[in-house]
Order: sequence, then C-alpha cells, then structure tokens
Amino acid sequence: MQPVALPIIGVKHPLTPLTAQEIQRAVRILNEQASITGTTRFVSISLKEPPKETVLAFQPGGGMTRQAFAVVFDNQTNACYEAVVSLDEKRLLSWTHVPGVQPTMTADEQIECEQAVLTSPEFREALLRYGITNPDLVTVDIWTVGNYGADEESTMRLARPLCFLKVDETDNPYAKPIEGLKPVVDLNTMRVLRVEDYGKWPLPPQQSNYRADRVPNQRTDLKPLEITQPEGPSFTVNGYEVSWQKWNFVIGFNSREGLTLHNLTYDDNGKKRSILYRASLSEMVVPYGDPGVTQRRKNAFDTGEYGMGQCANSLELGCDCLGHIQYFDAHLTDSRGQLLTIKNAICLHEEDYGILWKHTDRRDNHVEVRRSRRLVISSISTVENYEYGFYWYLYQDGNIQFEIKLTGILSLGSVHEGEKPKWGNLVAPLVYAPNHQHFFNVRLDFAVDGPQNTVYQMDIVADEVNEDNPFENGFYAQATPYETEKQACSNLNIDSARFWKIANENAPNALGESPAYKFFAGDNCKPFATPNASWRRRAGFVNNHVWVTPFDETQYFAAGDYPNQHVGGDGLIKWVEQDRPIRNTDVVFWYTMGHTHIPRPEDYPVMPAAYIGFLLKPHGFFNENPSNDVPPAAKTNNASVSCCH
Repeated sequence: MQPVALPIIGVKHPLTPLTAQEIQRAVRILNEQASITGTTRFVSISLKEPPKETVLAFQPGGGMTRQAFAVVFDNQTNACYEAVVSLDEKRLLSWTHVPGVQPTMTADEQIECEQAVLTSPEFREALLRYGITNPDLVTVDIWTVGNYGADEESTMRLARPLCFLKVDETDNPYAKPIEGLKPVVDLNTMRVLRVEDYGKWPLPPQQSNYRADRVPNQRTDLKPLEITQPEGPSFTVNGYEVSWQKWNFVIGFNSREGLTLHNLTYDDNGKKRSILYRASLSEMVVPYGDPGVTQRRKNAFDTGEYGMGQCANSLELGCDCLGHIQYFDAHLTDSRGQLLTIKNAICLHEEDYGILWKHTDRRDNHVEVRRSRRLVISSISTVENYEYGFYWYLYQDGNIQFEIKLTGILSLGSVHEGEKPKWGNLVAPLVYAPNHQHFFNVRLDFAVDGPQNTVYQMDIVADEVNEDNPFENGFYAQATPYETEKQACSNLNIDSARFWKIANENAPNALGESPAYKFFAGDNCKPFATPNASWRRRAGFVNNHVWVTPFDETQYFAAGDYPNQHVGGDGLIKWVEQDRPIRNTDVVFWYTMGHTHIPRPEDYPVMPAAYIGFLLKPHGFFNENPSNDVPPAAKTNNASVSCCH
C-alpha cells in the first residue's frame, strides 16, 4: 500500500518543528543582521521551544510567536556563535560568542574532509607504500579527535579520519582497512596537517559484500507477507500533532537530537492527562576498548559530535516500515545556509503486537481475548558505518516503550598474519573488530498529571523472619523519595530488582495513592574504561544509570552543549554539584543505558540488529486496566493449518 498524505486540519502546534519556509527565513535574517561571512558555517537551525507555560496555555486558533535557535561557526576565526531569531518580527534577537568550543561537525565537512585527504600529496604518497595506486577507491570516514591533552585539540577544529580500500565502486567500503595510515585534518582550512604512519598492515584478501546484487544464492522460499488496513489507520494527524486511540502528542525533530516527542497525554474518560512534556535522545558515546596504537583514540559522541538528526535516513515504504504509513519530512540547513530537507525522516504506523490480555473461564469455557496494537514513531540515522534506529512505542494499556536498534557495519581494523587479537575478535581473514560499548542517555521531562513530580527509588526487600513472616516468604517494595540531585545519582541493582517511580504527590488517585509511572530498565552495563579515560571525562553521564535534575531550559544535553574536542567535566556531572532540591518539583529524569559489543563473525559483513531500551508502565495512574475497553478483534479468514501427532 502506498503512503497516504492525511489531511492537515487547523493550525500548527507551537512545538511543531521549523518548516522549510521558516528555515529559509531564519537564514535570511542571519545573513542580513548577524556577522555572517564567506567563512561562516551554519551548524544547525532549529525551533527555539517556547516556555512551558506558553505551550500549555496554547489553544487551537490562538496566536503564537515563533523563534529559531542557530549555532554558527566561523572557520577563519575558529569561533562559535549562538543566535536567536524572531521569525515573526524578522529580526535578530541575540548573537552570542561561545568561546573555546567546537560545535557539531556538519555533513558538508564530511564531504570536504574526504576530498582534502584524497587529494593530499602526502596521503597519496603514503598510499603508494601500501601498493594503492588509485585513490578513487579509497573511502575516508571523518572521525573526531577527542581531547587527549594536545594543544591543537583545544585550539583547532580537527578530524582524524579512518581510511579503507574498495575493490570497485560497489564493494563493501569497510572490508579492507588501511590500518597504519591516520591522516589528521584541519577542518577550518580543509588541509591535511600530517599523515601519521604506524607501519604497514596487510590488506585483507577477502571480499565481504552485503548488497543484494553481490550476494549469491539468496533464499528463495520466502512467501509474501502482506499488512493491510483497508479502512485506513486509526490515527489522525494535524501537522506534526498526532492522536491515536487515547494518546495525543507532537512529533519534533532537530539536527542534533533527531526525533523528539512532546506534550504526551492520555485521554482518561474524557480527561486529558499529561505524562511526558518532552522525551529525547540527549547524548550517546561509543568508546572502543583496544589500547593499541592505531585504535586507542577511537570514540564517538554520535549526537554531540555528528548530529543524529542531520544523519537521518529518508525512509522507504516496505523496507524500513510496513503497513499504512504516514511520513514526516525534516527541514534542516546545510552548512552554507541552503535548505536541506530529509524526505520521510520520520515514520508513523500501527503494528499488531500479539495478545493484550486474555482469560478463559473454565466453568463455561467462555474466552475473552484482546489483540494488542501499538503505535510506532521511528527514525533511523546512519553515522558513518553504524545505523541506529530509534523507536517510540505507545500501547493501548498506557505503556510507553523506547527501543534503539543497532545495526550497520562494525568499525574494523587489520591484523598481521597469525595474530590473535586480545581486545576484539577476527571476523574474516586479517579483518579485526575491536570490542566497544554504546552508551545512550535519554532525557525524560516528566509531567505526570502536571509538572510537580517526585522520583522514588523502588527496591524489593526480603521481609524479616518473625511472627509476621513465619514461612520466610515475605517481601515488599521499599520506596525512597529523592530529595536532592546527588541523592538521585543511582544505578541498577539486580539484587533488589530496582526500578524507579515518577509520581505526583499532589493529586491522589481513587485509592488515595499518588498516580505514577514506573520506569523499568532494559539491558544495561557499566563502562570498562577507568574514570580517568579521556572519553569518560567528557561523558560523565555514564557514571550513573539514573540522574534527576530540576527542569532548566538551558540543560538539554547530558555531556554539555559542546562535547566535540572538549576537555570534559560538563553536563550532568557539573550540574548535579549544585545538589538542587528535586522533590515535588518540575523534574527531568535522565537514563543512561549501555550495550557492550564483543564482536562475532556473525556480525560481519553487516550486523543483525541488537536492541536496547526501557519501558514506562502506569502505576496507580489509572483506576483499573485502561485497556479493558478495547473491543475484540474481528474474526478474519487468515489461513491456518492444524497439525496433530
């Protein structure tokens, strides 16, 4: 089924992402009224979100103002600026120099950096030592340099690309790492400063492809699987505002965070109840665990250094999403101020999700069963070799799930003949994949029945053995309310089956308890690098799984606003030193989740998806099962076969 453009009704919501026209208007205003020169790059232009009180007071048909927030960078002066633009008044409201920082790299810089390396005489000469005579078959991936204490890392805008050799134009570009050559590029001048040569590694002999036209003997026994909704979807769309079942929310998108959700509410018997004001991927970092000379500097802050939004894919019907699809475009700008529209950057659709609930009355064999349906809001980003799929799921029973799907291609290196790697595994002859971790931090601005919330740490405790517990089987949930930021710095504890509860202490439910949502963690881990490791000083958010801060409109990114080449110590680890009170206030819940990847041959040449995420479940938020009113599914003529032995 082809995607259908559903009718857009009424006016847009104040949290709607900037339109293409608004992006272009912001660029014009900046060009006319700010200090924009021929060496200025537009790093990002996004909606400057209005104050909460403005958003919550908004009524359809009412007036609203629109502002844009821009980050720009001047290559000539190596200077970063932040700007706020009034789109309605067509004027520059502020222009602020942010000294000593490096903003996110732009997509244009990736292209220009690759060309700078491939045309460098020094790099071409180094390739000849590897026997490579055709630079056109070399792939150059831009990588940030981090900060390891060198003066140039704090005073220049740099890249440290990784290089690979293809056999031909459609060959897997990562199968043959050029292990010993590491160019260092000045991104301000797009000049190769030097080519670090660590010796010669053999180029792996094997071609390892994944493209359909290069994979022989593909399976032939897969029958078509059709997903149809002949009456259309159950959701409605008003601009970027979505209503589905009893849910209502606004889809957001920006260059850095990518997909965001806003103003998430649930209609409970006619009452529109808030749960989340804003939910987003705040930061992520991928540290590698090989201390060898060619691999030791590898780490990437994919959100703060690359921008998850500008790396978003244009999704395709039948491949990335199945069923009746509603797509949303994302409007950004390239680094020269030209409109950059990512078609179909966000996908919205429904999925069947098995049994929602069921009971069979054994006395009369009466069966009641309900099918679970979930709404999926998704976006997929490609950051060099890796793909990250971001999926928000809303369920009919009030559950909210976030899941990240990790796939793509491993970041690879080469080994010498007969070498057995200590810090990773061989995945093909002479091809080596180092151990690494992926850490994600998600920012959840809760508003459970309003902005004043309290976070409780919930630990399951075995009861004392006494006359009240004679069979020694008792256990209960012990609730500890967080009073201040430092107290809230906490971690998973399997011994106590720990979870967290976000509650509104000001609005008791029908049972006299505080309505709440439970936070259940999925798979997780801790970092294996020491706290003194360079990447970890810059990513202090990995020190705890859970952080809680009072809402501050300037605090959105767990590693700080500008982690690129930063010395560290910014973001959550800095903010919580204030130890601000957080009970019964407007709180932000930050969750860090980690995936430890010990590569396998089965992860090559392209990785099957791995999954990581969390679940939010209502806890006293409703008076009973909110999905009790879901009607039975219509009986269909699905083909079925019974087999008895």
